[in-house]
Amino acid sequence: MIMLSLPLTAALATLAVAIDRWTGEPRTAHPLVGFGKLASALEARLNTGRRGRLAGLLGWLLAVVPPVAIAAWLVAVLPLPLACAVHVALLWFALGARSLHDHIAPIAAALARRDLAQARVLTSRIVSRETATADEAALARAAVESALENGNDAIFGALFWFAIAGGPGALAFRLANTLDAMWGYRTPRYLRYGWAAARIDDVLNWIPARLTATSYALLGDTRTAWRCWRDQARRWDSPNAGPVMAAGAGSLNVRIGGAAVYHGALEQRPTLGAGEPAAARHVPAALQLVERTVTLWLAVLIVLALLSVPFHA
Repeated sequence: MIMLSLPLTAALATLAVAIDRWTGEPRTAHPLVGFGKLASALEARLNTGRRGRLAGLLGWLLAVVPPVAIAAWLVAVLPLPLACAVHVALLWFALGARSLHDHIAPIAAALARRDLAQARVLTSRIVSRETATADEAALARAAVESALENGNDAIFGALFWFAIAGGPGALAFRLANTLDAMWGYRTPRYLRYGWAAARIDDVLNWIPARLTATSYALLGDTRTAWRCWRDQARRWDSPNAGPVMAAGAGSLNVRIGGAAVYHGALEQRPTLGAGEPAAARHVPAALQLVERTVTLWLAVLIVLALLSVPFHA
């Protein structure tokens, strides 16, 4: 694969973010729908309980490697203008900034007008916890947590891997993250089969998550964010969500985590952040933090691109 120059990477990333902000994700025939069906078919065929982790790794390779290899081949053989178009299309596919806003902003609006029934329905679409009897605080916590964590998963991880490996890198990250969301559960069905998907996603997300956490910290209450990250992140069961959510909550001066019901069972999760418990007004604040972070990342990428251009007196 021909590596993109830094100025071209910055330009294409900015264009893809602009397209995502303008159009959002594809509304019809989304490629992830087909990918999800393929992943489900592979899991049904391979997850027989006999091969465990090896079967899960094979399923991951069969699902991810072919489309990423095709993408890498296309950008290598196409003329540069067409290759650039493929890079942009792949990053647009991998990004979910507009989708994140479109899913969470209506929750903030419903909470602001105290329409708990609508807020419960909307929140149930983005989280796996039960929301049928959730109060305003629980719904606000869920929305803030989703905004902060998915800021990394749906935006910054894709931008990081685009900067490293162009469109194929962003595609690989998005597909790996999708498989983690499908298979990475600690349930009897997925405990062994989903092990590879969960661990690979952890590896691919390790650097992006810490860059995201750093960005959240710099764009809010920095001192509190660093303290929450240092003291609280390790308590969370995910090695990447912990830093992101702790730093984000600290930056916003809000407390998240705590009790939540999953699959009929009450789970007492660690408390992250500081200050007030999550409330309706913290949901748009979390979305604004994600938006500022997008702007920061693009600005840094553009500055680095400008610095890489030789200056001729």
